[in-house]
Amino acid sequence: MDDRGGSFVAVRRISQGLERGGDYHTTSAEVVAGSAAWIGKGLSCVCAQRRESDARPSFDLTPVQEECLQKLQRRVDVPYDSSNPEHQEALQALWDVSFPEEELHGLISEQWKEMGWQGKDPSTDFRGGGFISLENLLFFARTYPKAFQDLLQKREGDRALWEYPFAVAGVNITFMLIQMLDLEAVKPRTMSGAVFCKLLSGNLDENEMAFDILYCITFKLMDQQWLSMHASYMDFNAVMKSTRRQLERELLLEDITRLEDMPSYSLLS
Repeated sequence: MDDRGGSFVAVRRISQGLERGGDYHTTSAEVVAGSAAWIGKGLSCVCAQRRESDARPSFDLTPVQEECLQKLQRRVDVPYDSSNPEHQEALQALWDVSFPEEELHGLISEQWKEMGWQGKDPSTDFRGGGFISLENLLFFARTYPKAFQDLLQKREGDRALWEYPFAVAGVNITFMLIQMLDLEAVKPRTMSGAVFCKLLSGNLDENEMAFDILYCITFKLMDQQWLSMHASYMDFNAVMKSTRRQLERELLLEDITRLEDMPSYSLLS
C-alpha cells in the first residue's frame, strides 16, 4: 500500500445528540485532522507486514473452494468508481440503512462526516479498500443491523474521549483482511488464508458471503479490543494488530469448521 499522506479524522464524543425513534445519534462532535492517513500510511504498518510464521505453503483447494476464491478475488480487484451508477446506488443505500430517518443531501455532503468519513466525499476514502469495502459495510448494516448500529452509534462500553471514525475504520478492516488472507496472491500463502479457503465448502451462495461475514466478526472484535485496551485514536494501529492476532488464533483452532464456530462470532448476536 502506497503512502498517500493526508489526514485522518478523530471524533470527540461530547454528547449523544438527538433521538431518532428511540435510538441516539451522535451529532455533537468535533472533527480534528491529524498528521497521518488512516488509510495508506497508517494501515500499511498494521497489515502489510508478513511474519515468518505466515510463510507457509498453500493447501490444495477443491473446485468449489477455488471458484469461491476466484470470485472473491475479482471483488477485491474492483476499485470504487464514483461515476458508476451501481456504486452510487450502493453508497446511497449505505446512508439510507445507516440513518433511515435522515435524508441525504447528495453523495458529496458534509453529512458523511456523521458516519466517520474523512471528508464530505466518501469516494476518496475507498482507495484503500475498493468497492468491496463499501459492500462489506452495506452487508454488515443489512445482515446484522443491531450490531452495526451499536458500532455506528458507539452505544456499548466506556468510550474514549477521542473515538475512531466508524466508516474509515471499516475500510481499514477490509484492507487488513485482504492482507491477512493473502487474497492478492493466486492462492493464499498464509496459514490464515489457507484455513479461510478450507472453510469454503458446501453451499456456493453461502461461501460467497464468507468474507463479508468474517468482516462483520472482525469489526465487532476490533471494537471489543478497543474497549478492553481503553484505546484512543492514537492507539488504532495497536488495536488493529491485536485484532489480527486474535483472528489468526481463532481461525487456527482445531474445532473451527465454519465461520460461525469462531468464538468471536458470538459478538454479532
